[in-house]
Amino acid sequence: MKPIWVVDDDQSIRFVLEKALLREQFTVRTFANPREVMRALEEDAPQVLVSDIRMPGGSGIDLLAAVKARHPGLPVIIMTAFSDLDSAVSAFQGGAFEYLPKPFDLTTAVDLIRRACEESLREEVAETAPVQAPEMLGQASAMQDVFRAIGRLSQSQVTVMITGESGTGKELVARALHKHSPRGQGPFIAINTAAIPKDLLESELFGHERGAFTGAQTTRRGRFEQADGGTLFLDEIGDMPFDLQTRLLRVLSDGQFYRVGGHQPLKSNVRVIAATHQNLEERVRLGGFREDLFHRLNVIRLRLPALRERRDDIPMLTRFFLGKSARELGVEAKRITDSALERLAHFDFPGNVRQLENLCHWLTVMAPAQVVEPKDLPPELMNAPLAPAPAASVLHEPANGAAQAQTGVGIAAPGPAVADGSAAVMVGAPTWLTDLEREARRRLDSGENEVWDALTRQFEACLIHTALDLTRGRRIEAAQRLGIGRNTITRKIQELGLDD
Repeated sequence: MKPIWVVDDDQSIRFVLEKALLREQFTVRTFANPREVMRALEEDAPQVLVSDIRMPGGSGIDLLAAVKARHPGLPVIIMTAFSDLDSAVSAFQGGAFEYLPKPFDLTTAVDLIRRACEESLREEVAETAPVQAPEMLGQASAMQDVFRAIGRLSQSQVTVMITGESGTGKELVARALHKHSPRGQGPFIAINTAAIPKDLLESELFGHERGAFTGAQTTRRGRFEQADGGTLFLDEIGDMPFDLQTRLLRVLSDGQFYRVGGHQPLKSNVRVIAATHQNLEERVRLGGFREDLFHRLNVIRLRLPALRERRDDIPMLTRFFLGKSARELGVEAKRITDSALERLAHFDFPGNVRQLENLCHWLTVMAPAQVVEPKDLPPELMNAPLAPAPAASVLHEPANGAAQAQTGVGIAAPGPAVADGSAAVMVGAPTWLTDLEREARRRLDSGENEVWDALTRQFEACLIHTALDLTRGRRIEAAQRLGIGRNTITRKIQELGLDD
């Protein structure tokens, strides 16, 4: 969830609200005036904005109007005095979620902000789905590579081979390649070669003449003719019978084919996009797939990542599919807690995105409450072993030079506890982790406060500084290498004072 933004020229108000919200596990950013907020909005946006109404350098009402112009669905809570009726009316007329009278009760304020957060999450489901429904979803770097490839191929008509596990969205990518190509106004015809019996597949692809076989009472156009001027998507191409592969190769070579039982050659102007979940090189080696056809199809290969390779996308996809399922069933969209999303992020999803979508349908129907918690997830998911967290492993070079993989978020697995109950030194840990443990122990033993914040700031600053050094100050590239968002690295640079 995004942070709560609090803007007030009174430092004591900012301090009290920030501490109260932090105790409730909210992330908070504070601002002293509206100008700071408007600058921050150029890079990021909050989950909820809480603003005073009278401040030097601008009013909360003006800020409300500016924020609503950029983010219409963002809940804004206006803080105002009891007697300031006109301001309260203006706040509501400007679209404020609620107003908070001063002086306020902290518990009431936190409850109001929590309610605004819930409303904001509900709005995200409602607003995101209609806009993004026709497009592919994915913020993970693996999916961004796919999007970039689609963009590069947008003006090309070259043959494309899409590979990836079942459920990764191969047909969705094929449709995107067609939609954004010069053939986008032409037909898009899809056929799953594994789902059609061998005896019928030839007729499906190339059509047949009347009387060509028993039951052929009329002439029928095949998929190649239907896709003329557009795109033909051949899904599960690896399952195509060997003898039909020869006919397909002929069409790809010169665009010419015959209907079943026909004697007149036909031509069709078709772009072919093929897809498979199989290893075609292995199929070629074993003699199950023609090598010349493989090379004809494999002009551009586009590999789709499995969902376990893009775990960062699971929360966004889950909320999207919950909203989609709710619309289809005509019910209010379920919301899902961060702890339940965390459990989903650790599941391997052998059925990939298709399995996640089916899971969201199940939750929409079967989850007992409007808010989905971990206990509401299906038993097969709850009983599945936990996969590693969605973070890249870190390689350490031990003294003998052999690469040793560490687990988790670049942190080695802890060794066994020592007899006196104190934390053991991590077995096989990199030198920097040993140094970190030694420094943490020193600070904790000395009674220092805020150890977590101090060491975390140093750790983050070191990572960002190193990434910026390697990318020569290019923030977007540094963020991509670190696996964080552009807005995140910009905010961290400001918070850590790395701009100075």
